[in-house]
Amino acid sequence: MFRTKRSGLVRRLWRSRAPVEGDGEADRGTHGSSGGCCMGKAAKVAKSNDAGSEAELKALTHSVLKKIKEKQLEVLLQAVESKGGARSPCLLLPSKVDAKVGQQSYSLPMLLYKVFRWPDLRHSSELKRLSCCESYGKINPDLVCCNPHHMSRLCELESPPPPYSRYPMDYLKPPDSPDSGPSSSDTGETTYSAPVGLSDSLALQESGEPAHWCVVAYWEEKTRVGRLYSVQEPSLDIFYDLPQGNGFCLGQLCSDNKSQLVQMVRAKIGYGIQLTREPDGVWVYNRSCYPIFIKSATLDNPDSRTLLVHKVFPGFSIKAFDYDKACSLQRPNDHEFTQQPRTGFTVQISFVKGWGQCYTRQFISSCPCWLEVIFNTR
Repeated sequence: MFRTKRSGLVRRLWRSRAPVEGDGEADRGTHGSSGGCCMGKAAKVAKSNDAGSEAELKALTHSVLKKIKEKQLEVLLQAVESKGGARSPCLLLPSKVDAKVGQQSYSLPMLLYKVFRWPDLRHSSELKRLSCCESYGKINPDLVCCNPHHMSRLCELESPPPPYSRYPMDYLKPPDSPDSGPSSSDTGETTYSAPVGLSDSLALQESGEPAHWCVVAYWEEKTRVGRLYSVQEPSLDIFYDLPQGNGFCLGQLCSDNKSQLVQMVRAKIGYGIQLTREPDGVWVYNRSCYPIFIKSATLDNPDSRTLLVHKVFPGFSIKAFDYDKACSLQRPNDHEFTQQPRTGFTVQISFVKGWGQCYTRQFISSCPCWLEVIFNTR
Protein backbone atom coordinates (compact mmCIF):
# COMPACT_ATOMS: atom_id res chain seq x y z
CA MET A 1 0.00 0.00 0.00
CA PHE A 2 1.26 3.46 -0.91
CA ARG A 3 2.39 5.40 2.14
CA THR A 4 2.55 9.17 2.09
CA LYS A 5 5.37 11.22 3.57
CA ARG A 6 2.89 12.69 6.06
CA SER A 7 1.95 9.23 7.34
CA GLY A 8 5.62 8.34 7.75
CA LEU A 9 6.26 11.51 9.77
CA VAL A 10 3.25 10.78 12.00
CA ARG A 11 4.48 7.23 12.69
CA ARG A 12 7.97 8.47 13.54
CA LEU A 13 6.52 11.07 15.87
CA TRP A 14 4.39 8.53 17.70
CA ARG A 15 7.43 6.27 18.17
CA SER A 16 9.28 9.27 19.66
CA ARG A 17 6.58 10.14 22.20
CA ALA A 18 7.55 10.67 25.83
CA PRO A 19 7.77 7.43 27.87
CA VAL A 20 4.99 7.02 30.38
CA GLU A 21 5.56 6.91 34.14
CA GLY A 22 7.03 3.61 35.30
CA ASP A 23 9.35 3.30 32.33
CA GLY A 24 13.01 3.42 33.39
CA GLU A 25 13.88 6.19 30.97
CA ALA A 26 10.99 8.32 32.15
CA ASP A 27 11.94 7.89 35.79
CA ARG A 28 15.52 8.90 35.15
CA GLY A 29 14.95 11.70 32.71
CA THR A 30 11.98 13.42 34.30
CA HIS A 31 11.85 12.71 38.00
CA GLY A 32 14.91 11.04 39.45
CA SER A 33 15.30 10.54 43.20
CA SER A 34 13.06 12.42 45.55
CA GLY A 35 15.24 13.76 48.35
CA GLY A 36 15.27 17.53 48.60
CA CYS A 37 13.65 18.03 45.21
CA CYS A 38 11.79 21.10 44.06
CA MET A 39 10.08 19.76 40.97
CA GLY A 40 6.75 20.95 42.30
CA LYS A 41 3.58 19.41 43.59
CA ALA A 42 2.15 18.90 40.11
CA ALA A 43 5.02 16.63 39.10
CA LYS A 44 4.73 14.53 42.24
CA VAL A 45 1.15 13.45 41.77
CA ALA A 46 0.50 9.99 40.45
CA LYS A 47 -0.45 9.51 36.84
CA SER A 48 -4.19 9.89 36.50
CA ASN A 49 -6.22 6.82 35.59
CA ASP A 50 -8.66 8.91 33.54
CA ALA A 51 -6.08 9.95 30.97
CA GLY A 52 -7.53 7.47 28.51
CA SER A 53 -6.21 4.25 27.13
CA GLU A 54 -3.08 3.97 25.01
CA ALA A 55 -5.17 3.09 21.96
CA GLU A 56 -7.44 6.11 22.45
CA LEU A 57 -4.49 8.45 22.89
CA LYS A 58 -2.78 7.02 19.81
CA ALA A 59 -5.90 7.43 17.66
CA LEU A 60 -6.42 11.02 18.82
CA THR A 61 -2.76 11.98 18.35
CA HIS A 62 -2.66 10.49 14.86
CA SER A 63 -5.86 12.34 13.97
CA VAL A 64 -4.42 15.67 15.18
CA LEU A 65 -1.01 15.22 13.54
CA LYS A 66 -2.47 14.28 10.16
CA LYS A 67 -4.15 17.70 10.02
CA ILE A 68 -0.81 19.49 10.42
CA LYS A 69 1.22 20.55 7.38
CA GLU A 70 4.21 18.40 6.40
CA LYS A 71 6.72 21.18 7.06
CA GLN A 72 5.27 21.67 10.53
CA LEU A 73 5.47 17.93 11.18
CA GLU A 74 9.14 18.05 10.19
CA VAL A 75 9.71 20.89 12.68
CA LEU A 76 7.99 18.90 15.43
CA LEU A 77 9.93 15.75 14.57
CA GLN A 78 13.24 17.64 14.65
CA ALA A 79 12.48 18.98 18.12
CA VAL A 80 11.20 15.67 19.48
CA GLU A 81 13.92 13.40 18.09
CA SER A 82 16.73 15.73 19.21
CA LYS A 83 15.01 16.15 22.62
CA GLY A 84 15.48 19.89 22.34
CA GLY A 85 19.17 19.65 21.43
CA ALA A 86 18.63 20.98 17.91
CA ARG A 87 17.33 24.53 17.71
CA SER A 88 13.93 24.14 16.08
CA PRO A 89 11.56 26.92 14.95
CA CYS A 90 8.15 27.58 16.42
CA LEU A 91 5.20 25.36 15.56
CA LEU A 92 2.30 27.82 15.32
CA LEU A 93 -1.11 26.15 15.57
CA PRO A 94 -4.64 27.21 16.64
CA SER A 95 -4.76 27.59 20.41
CA LYS A 96 -8.50 27.08 20.87
CA VAL A 97 -8.85 23.62 19.35
CA ASP A 98 -9.71 21.17 22.12
CA ALA A 99 -9.01 17.43 22.25
CA LYS A 100 -10.57 14.97 24.64
CA VAL A 101 -8.64 12.08 26.20
CA GLY A 102 -10.72 9.91 28.49
CA GLN A 103 -12.65 12.26 30.79
CA GLN A 104 -10.24 15.18 30.28
CA SER A 105 -10.31 17.91 27.62
CA TYR A 106 -7.06 19.57 26.60
CA SER A 107 -6.15 22.34 24.22
CA LEU A 108 -4.11 21.32 21.19
CA PRO A 109 -0.85 22.67 22.71
CA MET A 110 -1.46 20.82 25.99
CA LEU A 111 -2.11 17.56 24.14
CA LEU A 112 1.21 17.81 22.29
CA TYR A 113 3.05 18.73 25.50
CA LYS A 114 1.58 15.67 27.24
CA VAL A 115 2.33 13.28 24.39
CA PHE A 116 5.86 14.42 23.60
CA ARG A 117 7.25 15.65 26.93
CA TRP A 118 5.23 15.28 30.15
CA PRO A 119 2.57 12.53 30.29
CA ASP A 120 1.68 13.59 33.87
CA LEU A 121 1.07 17.23 32.89
CA ARG A 122 -2.32 18.50 34.14
CA HIS A 123 -2.56 22.24 33.65
CA SER A 124 -0.88 25.00 31.69
CA SER A 125 -0.08 26.78 34.98
CA GLU A 126 2.64 24.15 35.51
CA LEU A 127 4.49 25.42 32.44
CA LYS A 128 6.75 28.31 31.52
CA ARG A 129 7.36 29.35 27.94
CA LEU A 130 11.03 29.81 27.02
CA SER A 131 12.10 33.25 25.83
CA CYS A 132 13.28 31.85 22.47
CA CYS A 133 9.64 31.17 21.52
CA GLU A 134 7.63 33.55 19.30
CA SER A 135 4.66 33.22 21.66
CA TYR A 136 6.72 34.33 24.69
CA GLY A 137 4.96 37.18 26.50
CA LYS A 138 1.88 37.12 24.27
CA ILE A 139 -1.55 36.75 25.88
CA ASN A 140 -4.12 34.48 24.23
CA PRO A 141 -2.90 34.68 20.62
CA ASP A 142 -4.99 32.96 17.94
CA LEU A 143 -1.92 30.98 16.90
CA VAL A 144 0.32 29.68 19.69
CA CYS A 145 3.58 27.78 19.50
CA CYS A 146 3.05 24.07 20.18
CA ASN A 147 6.71 23.07 19.99
CA PRO A 148 7.09 20.99 23.20
CA HIS A 149 10.74 22.00 23.54
CA HIS A 150 9.88 25.68 23.57
CA MET A 151 8.32 25.04 26.99
CA SER A 152 9.70 24.16 30.41
CA ARG A 153 8.13 22.94 33.60
CA LEU A 154 8.02 25.32 36.55
CA CYS A 155 10.08 24.30 39.53
CA GLU A 156 8.06 24.97 42.69
CA LEU A 157 10.01 25.62 45.84
CA GLU A 158 9.21 23.62 48.93
CA SER A 159 7.60 25.62 51.76
CA PRO A 160 8.70 25.27 54.44
CA PRO A 161 12.02 23.97 53.15
CA PRO A 162 13.20 20.56 54.38
CA PRO A 163 15.71 21.17 57.19
CA TYR A 164 18.15 18.52 55.93
CA SER A 165 18.79 20.53 52.77
CA ARG A 166 19.98 23.61 54.64
CA TYR A 167 23.51 24.60 53.77
CA PRO A 168 25.83 27.26 55.23
CA MET A 169 26.11 30.35 53.09
CA ASP A 170 29.27 30.59 50.99
CA TYR A 171 30.57 34.09 51.60
CA LEU A 172 32.72 35.75 48.97
CA LYS A 173 35.93 37.57 49.76
CA PRO A 174 36.31 41.21 48.74
CA PRO A 175 37.42 41.74 45.12
CA ASP A 176 40.98 42.65 46.12
CA SER A 177 41.55 39.25 47.74
CA PRO A 178 44.73 37.63 46.33
CA ASP A 179 43.20 34.13 46.28
CA SER A 180 41.36 32.82 43.22
CA GLY A 181 39.97 29.51 44.42
CA PRO A 182 37.95 27.92 47.24
CA SER A 183 39.55 27.82 50.66
CA SER A 184 38.43 26.23 53.90
CA SER A 185 37.98 28.43 56.94
CA ASP A 186 38.35 27.45 60.58
CA THR A 187 34.58 27.17 60.93
CA GLY A 188 34.33 24.57 58.19
CA GLU A 189 32.60 26.90 55.73
CA THR A 190 33.97 27.49 52.27
CA THR A 191 34.81 30.98 51.09
CA TYR A 192 35.27 32.10 47.51
CA SER A 193 37.00 35.06 46.02
CA ALA A 194 35.96 36.70 42.82
CA PRO A 195 37.61 34.48 40.16
CA VAL A 196 40.74 35.62 38.41
CA GLY A 197 39.82 37.51 35.27
CA LEU A 198 36.71 39.20 36.67
CA SER A 199 38.46 42.55 36.57
CA ASP A 200 39.25 41.92 32.89
CA SER A 201 35.60 41.14 32.24
CA LEU A 202 34.45 44.31 33.99
CA ALA A 203 36.96 46.27 31.95
CA LEU A 204 35.16 45.29 28.73
CA GLN A 205 32.40 47.74 29.56
CA GLU A 206 34.90 50.53 30.12
CA SER A 207 36.67 49.80 26.82
CA GLY A 208 33.52 50.36 24.79
CA GLU A 209 32.44 46.73 24.42
CA PRO A 210 28.73 45.90 24.95
CA ALA A 211 27.86 45.76 28.63
CA HIS A 212 27.66 42.27 30.06
CA TRP A 213 24.96 41.30 32.56
CA CYS A 214 26.88 38.37 34.06
CA VAL A 215 30.07 36.37 33.82
CA VAL A 216 30.30 32.59 34.14
CA ALA A 217 33.16 30.58 35.63
CA TYR A 218 33.41 26.80 35.16
CA TRP A 219 34.98 24.76 37.97
CA GLU A 220 36.03 21.14 38.37
CA GLU A 221 36.21 20.53 42.10
CA LYS A 222 38.58 23.21 43.46
CA THR A 223 40.05 24.18 40.09
CA ARG A 224 38.64 26.76 37.73
CA VAL A 225 38.89 25.59 34.12
CA GLY A 226 39.31 28.14 31.34
CA ARG A 227 38.70 31.86 31.42
CA LEU A 228 35.54 33.66 32.44
CA TYR A 229 32.75 33.79 29.91
CA SER A 230 31.21 37.27 29.64
CA VAL A 231 27.52 37.29 28.68
CA GLN A 232 25.97 40.12 26.66
CA GLU A 233 23.11 38.30 24.91
CA PRO A 234 19.83 37.87 26.84
CA SER A 235 20.07 34.07 26.65
CA LEU A 236 23.04 31.69 26.93
CA ASP A 237 23.27 27.94 26.42
CA ILE A 238 25.94 26.26 28.57
CA PHE A 239 26.62 22.71 27.39
CA TYR A 240 29.41 20.17 27.17
CA ASP A 241 29.45 18.87 23.61
CA LEU A 242 26.52 19.74 21.41
CA PRO A 243 27.28 20.06 17.67
CA GLN A 244 24.32 22.34 17.03
CA GLY A 245 24.78 24.30 20.21
CA ASN A 246 25.43 28.02 20.24
CA GLY A 247 26.90 29.37 23.46
CA PHE A 248 29.43 28.35 26.10
CA CYS A 249 30.85 24.92 25.21
CA LEU A 250 32.52 23.44 28.31
CA GLY A 251 33.98 20.59 26.25
CA GLN A 252 36.28 23.05 24.44
CA LEU A 253 37.95 24.11 27.68
CA CYS A 254 41.30 22.53 28.41
CA SER A 255 41.16 20.45 31.59
CA ASP A 256 43.91 18.34 33.15
CA ASN A 257 41.62 16.73 35.72
CA LYS A 258 42.06 12.93 35.66
CA SER A 259 39.41 12.14 38.26
CA GLN A 260 37.08 9.37 37.08
CA LEU A 261 34.15 11.06 38.80
CA VAL A 262 34.83 14.35 37.01
CA GLN A 263 35.07 12.58 33.67
CA MET A 264 31.83 10.69 34.34
CA VAL A 265 29.94 13.89 35.23
CA ARG A 266 31.40 15.73 32.22
CA ALA A 267 29.89 13.07 29.96
CA LYS A 268 26.48 13.61 31.59
CA ILE A 269 26.35 17.41 31.19
CA GLY A 270 25.08 16.96 27.63
CA TYR A 271 22.76 19.80 26.61
CA GLY A 272 23.45 21.44 29.97
CA ILE A 273 21.45 24.52 30.93
CA GLN A 274 20.00 27.67 29.44
CA LEU A 275 20.60 30.89 31.34
CA THR A 276 18.13 33.66 30.43
CA ARG A 277 17.77 37.22 31.61
CA GLU A 278 14.06 38.09 31.68
CA PRO A 279 12.10 41.09 33.00
CA ASP A 280 11.42 39.43 36.37
CA GLY A 281 14.91 38.00 36.90
CA VAL A 282 17.32 35.36 35.64
CA TRP A 283 15.92 31.93 34.87
CA VAL A 284 17.80 28.63 34.59
CA TYR A 285 16.35 25.90 32.40
CA ASN A 286 17.71 22.38 32.80
CA ARG A 287 18.18 21.03 29.26
CA SER A 288 20.17 17.96 30.30
CA CYS A 289 18.99 14.43 31.14
CA TYR A 290 20.13 14.69 34.78
CA PRO A 291 19.31 16.98 37.73
CA ILE A 292 21.20 20.16 38.46
CA PHE A 293 21.61 21.80 41.88
CA ILE A 294 21.34 25.55 42.50
CA LYS A 295 22.13 27.83 45.42
CA SER A 296 21.16 31.49 45.32
CA ALA A 297 20.61 34.11 48.01
CA THR A 298 17.38 35.28 46.31
CA LEU A 299 15.82 31.80 46.51
CA ASP A 300 15.76 31.92 50.30
CA ASN A 301 14.69 34.15 53.16
CA PRO A 302 16.85 37.30 52.90
CA ASP A 303 17.29 37.34 56.69
CA SER A 304 18.46 33.75 56.84
CA ARG A 305 22.11 32.95 57.48
CA THR A 306 21.78 29.68 55.62
CA LEU A 307 20.86 28.97 52.01
CA LEU A 308 19.02 26.09 50.43
CA VAL A 309 20.49 23.93 47.70
CA HIS A 310 17.64 23.37 45.25
CA LYS A 311 17.41 20.30 43.04
CA VAL A 312 16.07 21.03 39.55
CA PHE A 313 15.02 18.10 37.37
CA PRO A 314 15.39 17.80 33.58
CA GLY A 315 12.92 19.94 31.67
CA PHE A 316 12.28 22.25 34.64
CA SER A 317 12.97 25.98 35.01
CA ILE A 318 13.67 27.97 38.15
CA LYS A 319 14.08 31.72 38.72
CA ALA A 320 17.58 31.49 40.08
CA PHE A 321 18.16 35.20 40.59
CA ASP A 322 15.79 38.07 41.40
CA TYR A 323 17.21 41.56 40.93
CA ASP A 324 14.68 43.22 43.24
CA LYS A 325 15.40 40.77 46.04
CA ALA A 326 19.14 41.14 45.44
CA CYS A 327 18.87 44.90 45.91
CA SER A 328 17.05 44.36 49.20
CA LEU A 329 20.03 42.31 50.38
CA GLN A 330 22.20 45.43 50.20
CA ARG A 331 21.74 46.49 53.80
CA PRO A 332 23.90 49.63 54.27
CA ASN A 333 24.01 49.22 58.05
CA ASP A 334 24.95 45.56 57.87
CA HIS A 335 28.72 45.50 58.43
CA GLU A 336 28.97 41.85 57.49
CA PHE A 337 27.31 42.45 54.13
CA THR A 338 29.53 45.40 53.30
CA GLN A 339 32.54 43.19 53.96
CA GLN A 340 31.16 40.58 51.55
CA PRO A 341 29.90 42.71 48.65
CA ARG A 342 29.05 39.90 46.24
CA THR A 343 27.05 37.66 48.57
CA GLY A 344 23.69 38.39 46.93
CA PHE A 345 24.99 38.56 43.38
CA THR A 346 26.32 35.05 42.80
CA VAL A 347 24.56 31.82 41.87
CA GLN A 348 26.27 28.43 42.08
CA ILE A 349 25.12 25.53 39.90
CA SER A 350 26.36 21.95 40.08
CA PHE A 351 25.78 19.36 37.36
CA VAL A 352 24.48 15.88 38.32
CA LYS A 353 25.93 15.85 41.86
CA GLY A 354 24.51 17.80 44.78
CA TRP A 355 26.10 19.12 47.94
CA GLY A 356 25.05 19.97 51.47
CA GLN A 357 24.18 18.19 54.68
CA CYS A 358 22.35 15.29 52.99
CA TYR A 359 25.31 14.52 50.73
CA THR A 360 28.85 13.31 51.28
CA ARG A 361 29.94 16.55 49.59
CA GLN A 362 29.41 19.32 52.13
CA PHE A 363 30.72 22.14 49.92
CA ILE A 364 30.33 22.90 46.25
CA SER A 365 34.11 22.81 45.83
CA SER A 366 33.79 19.02 46.21
CA CYS A 367 31.38 18.75 43.29
CA PRO A 368 32.93 17.36 40.09
CA CYS A 369 31.59 20.00 37.65
CA TRP A 370 29.97 23.27 38.61
CA LEU A 371 29.39 26.86 37.57
CA GLU A 372 29.67 30.18 39.32
CA VAL A 373 27.49 32.90 37.77
CA ILE A 374 28.42 36.41 38.90
CA PHE A 375 25.91 39.14 38.08
CA ASN A 376 26.73 42.67 37.06
CA THR A 377 24.17 44.81 38.91
CA ARG A 378 25.69 48.16 37.97
